[in-house]
Amino acid sequence: MEYSFHIEGSYDPETIPMDRLGEYLQALAQLLGEKANVHFKEVTEGCVALHATIDSPAQVRVADRVEAANSPAPPKDIAKAVETLDEMLRKDNATGSLRDSSDRVVIPFPGIDKKLPPVFGPIKQEGSLSGQVVRVGGKDDTIPVHLRDGDTVLTGLTANEETARRLAHHYLGGVIRVHGIGTWFREASGAWRLSAFRINDFEVLDDAPLGDVVARLRAVRGSKWGEVPDPVASLLAERNGGGETH
Repeated sequence: MEYSFHIEGSYDPETIPMDRLGEYLQALAQLLGEKANVHFKEVTEGCVALHATIDSPAQVRVADRVEAANSPAPPKDIAKAVETLDEMLRKDNATGSLRDSSDRVVIPFPGIDKKLPPVFGPIKQEGSLSGQVVRVGGKDDTIPVHLRDGDTVLTGLTANEETARRLAHHYLGGVIRVHGIGTWFREASGAWRLSAFRINDFEVLDDAPLGDVVARLRAVRGSKWGEVPDPVASLLAERNGGGETH
């Protein structure tokens, strides 16, 4: 069994960069699955056509994955692989297709021809962001600030000199929450992207273990936290700005 992935309208075998070729091969491997039994064969002349052969033990499973890619609700890993390949084609101003050994198109990739919904924005609104201060610096009136939220570094944040000076005291310290005006765009994918955020003020969050916080709250005379069935969930909601104050 053999499948070929065709890239049409941009590169040919002599002009496609090696690293880009590798990215396409990696994405194609994600789509076909069964990595131990799927092998790169060759790149043929004309448009870029990446040929892959499938070992006998995996042929039915790979064929099932290809068929599932055309279903109304494909598995997440297959849908992601198809989306990745189509987005790569779009960025390369190309279209593409996955074909079987008889050159029949089994998965079309519209690529650059895909009609995307418009990007909405800019939309400005008040909001808050939380994270650890990992950068405060610059010489302009608007001083750049970066926050780390888990594995994500939030950039595009700025503060005036006085606020930046106060933020600098918390560099690589505990978690803070900044308040201000954000500028957002809604991408064609539906995801929201933060373009800029002007910090007006901030507060230092209590990053003590939640169990310790609950114990302290319950020890306060007159506190109703002892009546809350799930205090940890309530504290998480409040820490994220979605709870009621007790």
